[in-house]
Amino acid sequence: MMEVVIIAVVATLGNLLNGWESSTIAGAMTYIKQEFELEKDPTLEGLIVSMSFITATVVTIFSGTISDLVGRKPMLITSSVMFIIGGLIMLWAPNVTVILLSRIVKGVAIALAVTFIPLYISEIAPPDIRGQLNTLAQFSCSVGMFLAYILVFFMSLMPSPSWRVMLSAISIPSVVYFLLTVFYLPESPPWLVSKGRILEAEKVLKRLRRIDDVSGELALLAEGLRPGGEDMSIEEYVVAPASEILVNQDEGKDYIKLYGANEEVTMIAHPVNGQGSMLSRGMLSMHGSFTSQATANLKDPIVNLFESLHESTLIENDRSNSMLINNANSIFGTGDPESSLFGTSDNLRAPLNPFHSGADRAYGSKDMLGMRSHGSLVHGNDETPRNTDIGGGWQLVYKSTDDAMGGKREGLQRVYLHADPSAAAVSQSPHVSFVATSGYDIHIDGGEAFQAAGIVSRSVLGTSDALSIPEVAAKGLKWRALLEPGVKRALIVGIGLQILQQAAGINGFLFYAPQILEQAGVGALLSSLGISSISASFLVNIITTFCMLPCIAISIWLMDVAGRRSIMLYTIPILIVCLLVLVLRQFFELSPVLNASISAISVVVYESVFCMGLSIIPSIVCSEIFPTSVRGICISLTTLTYWACTLAVTLTFPYLLQLLGLSGVFALFVGGCIISWIFVYMKVPETKGMPLEVIIEFFAIGGKPGTDLQNLE
Repeated sequence: MMEVVIIAVVATLGNLLNGWESSTIAGAMTYIKQEFELEKDPTLEGLIVSMSFITATVVTIFSGTISDLVGRKPMLITSSVMFIIGGLIMLWAPNVTVILLSRIVKGVAIALAVTFIPLYISEIAPPDIRGQLNTLAQFSCSVGMFLAYILVFFMSLMPSPSWRVMLSAISIPSVVYFLLTVFYLPESPPWLVSKGRILEAEKVLKRLRRIDDVSGELALLAEGLRPGGEDMSIEEYVVAPASEILVNQDEGKDYIKLYGANEEVTMIAHPVNGQGSMLSRGMLSMHGSFTSQATANLKDPIVNLFESLHESTLIENDRSNSMLINNANSIFGTGDPESSLFGTSDNLRAPLNPFHSGADRAYGSKDMLGMRSHGSLVHGNDETPRNTDIGGGWQLVYKSTDDAMGGKREGLQRVYLHADPSAAAVSQSPHVSFVATSGYDIHIDGGEAFQAAGIVSRSVLGTSDALSIPEVAAKGLKWRALLEPGVKRALIVGIGLQILQQAAGINGFLFYAPQILEQAGVGALLSSLGISSISASFLVNIITTFCMLPCIAISIWLMDVAGRRSIMLYTIPILIVCLLVLVLRQFFELSPVLNASISAISVVVYESVFCMGLSIIPSIVCSEIFPTSVRGICISLTTLTYWACTLAVTLTFPYLLQLLGLSGVFALFVGGCIISWIFVYMKVPETKGMPLEVIIEFFAIGGKPGTDLQNLE
């Protein structure tokens, strides 16, 4: 994993520059106001600060479409170039007009960095550490803020600080970032596959994964170009050791033979409902339609569907909830397939076909059906992928679809297969391994049975009537795909998170925290150290940003353990408490020292905890839930929402402050945090450890009209 970690760290240098710029402009504005007498023109002062936001809003409108055309790497290169140019312009700036020009250029750089760094990292990272690597972006941003405030603080101690040097120093690290993006960062493999550049994608994946066989992940990226489908279904399986009777039976039975290292059948998987519950016929419902369930239970059923995948890996000893596993031993103990609960079907012939992964511990199979991929997915080898591991405990395997009358093969169906090790029934039989993945090896005993689930839909690979990869890419749905139910559902989650992130009040803290602390007497306490009030405020910011770093480090550790959803649900209440303290402190008689201490602690805790959750997780989730074909466009829409809300809060905050006072405004932020918690609980699913294409598939399932998601749990 070292290579992909280094690449992610290099990419987050753009976030470091973003944090650096936001801190230096906050510090330099004090001296810019003095030189150009902006106290007389507060509108111009506000325009200097907000010009980068305005520019970023405009740039974001077009950047997603451009990124889908030219790639992710060129956007990062452009961002680094804009940081360099913006810094050099600021070094020369003789008047406010040139300052505004520099802010426009830097606004382009900031927009591209904020929009595409999380997207880029999500597309190169393996599922198991994708959240951790994306959280590095927030850590890098805070490091940039911390270093910039140190620079500003020490320059403020000089007799005549130069704001031009403060704002142009960013050009130096920007040059380093430019060189690394040009000569070290690879292009995103999903984007390369979407353009039919399979050889280049294969080369990049081998570099990132440090393995020779990346055919499984290449196939996964190809399948991600066309998520969902009318024939999509979720099939449940009970997997158990293969009995001799089942192994020697014909291929036409409705079960799956899983092959071991010696090309012998070691496990048998039975689908619970035979051919599964096809969405085209409507999901089997026990409690009514999706609409009635959603009315009865305000929590979005798709959230429960995602949670069911994660809870099974956490509760290792609780198997009583699974009817499948309770009956597994009785089903397989007889060794008589005719006495089991599962039917047969002539349309399924050796349905699942896992392939040899090349790992010493892994098991695979021979190509029983001689299936071939159409579109030359793996050059030099026209077999379907031999490495089925796609990360996070998931396998991508294929099954054929035959014409029941004439036995004619109509194509392939892809199966995203996920095993549930926590549901295994314990026995004393010899030990084998079924699914081998990085950190997710599922070890079972020979007599154990366990539950597995598969998402089944038509593959983009297969027989001659299937589309090749370049053809699939050329027929990308683009703007029309935004009307797909699954994409609309994902957009609700992404846009909602971006709106509520700003409703929680972070910009109010960033812009008015010095005022809060000054009113509380913190500056007066620090001025006793013999430094000016301006330097004291910079010192407070240094302390605040430094306190963010360990909190973000904890978030990095938890992001792929506890998950995105859990972190937000646990951190938002802390934000509410901090805001309530700042609102209620005015009603108590407090000593100056106690008032200053409580206010400072509340501000520091709020900003630090915000960085753990609501600051970075919306960007992570947005980079995970959209299909490859429209990912850039959708990211632009969510980021546009972010910038629009940032502008709205920035512009309305002074008026709200005048109308309601500081405590009244923070009371509004309490309401925003409460609404944010409710939205996360009801609408935001847990995406940790899941391949992007599987996440997209789940949203596609949830977006189908009439889908009974409650029954899928």
